[in-house]
Amino acid sequence: MLDLHCHSLFSDGLDAPEALAARADELGLSALALTDHDTLEGLPRFLAAQPQVQTRLLTGIELSCRFLGREMHLLGLLFDAGDAAFQARIQELRERRHRRNRSLVARLQDLGIPISLAEVRACAPTDLISRTHFAKFLAAIGVVPTPQEAHRRLIGEGAPAFVAFQELSPREATQWIHEAGGVAIVAHPGRFNGGRFVWDEAMASLRDMGVDGFEAYYGEYGPEEQRRFLELAKRLGMVPSGGSDYHGAMKPGLELGRGRGSLDIPDSVLTALENCQAARAARARV
Repeated sequence: MLDLHCHSLFSDGLDAPEALAARADELGLSALALTDHDTLEGLPRFLAAQPQVQTRLLTGIELSCRFLGREMHLLGLLFDAGDAAFQARIQELRERRHRRNRSLVARLQDLGIPISLAEVRACAPTDLISRTHFAKFLAAIGVVPTPQEAHRRLIGEGAPAFVAFQELSPREATQWIHEAGGVAIVAHPGRFNGGRFVWDEAMASLRDMGVDGFEAYYGEYGPEEQRRFLELAKRLGMVPSGGSDYHGAMKPGLELGRGRGSLDIPDSVLTALENCQAARAARARV
């Protein structure tokens, strides 16, 4: 089995990239993709671990998008991490995140909360600061009892200090991924925005934008949800992908390749993704 969705300390996970590679190898996974949020920084360390493990290590990223007025995440898989244009585009996303973080600090200060960007940065193991790190800081100083409450009451979508990240459109994100030689996959449909999308309709629209597939296997899906998304992928002619969305101890009970216990992603999923990638490359040569 394999896992095409996990996070390291370079976004909002807790483990080093090479530790993820080693753990996947211990578990006997055939392949693992590192898909940190809006950054490529962890990939060099992750891919450098390949000689030490039998697990095949794959490139990945999770891009924040805006779709039908709501947040949506799009995974890029199997792309060329050395593509200069892609690297420049991801650096621009990093600058957008910095601008969002400064605005978020100002909103929280306006609410009377004593906070500075430097203090939040101290909660992050790398220079990339996400709302996860803001939530940890707010819980640490006692403004809220838990990071989850920070998202719900203060910084999550619809909360008083929420500041939208200047996300990509799915079409734009898909174009970036394709131009770097990768495949574009919708992350965990049905697992965000309170189920506000009618996924049969939404996925058909995303397919028409060029999106290749979506996660029909996911670490928190039950059997019925998995079956429904596998059927939808077949009906729409899209590629099913899947992963645990492992973040380390911050998401208790999740394990690489196994999710919360029932995840089992067959190697045929990766074969289908690679066939999709090869077919696009062949069309580009014509």
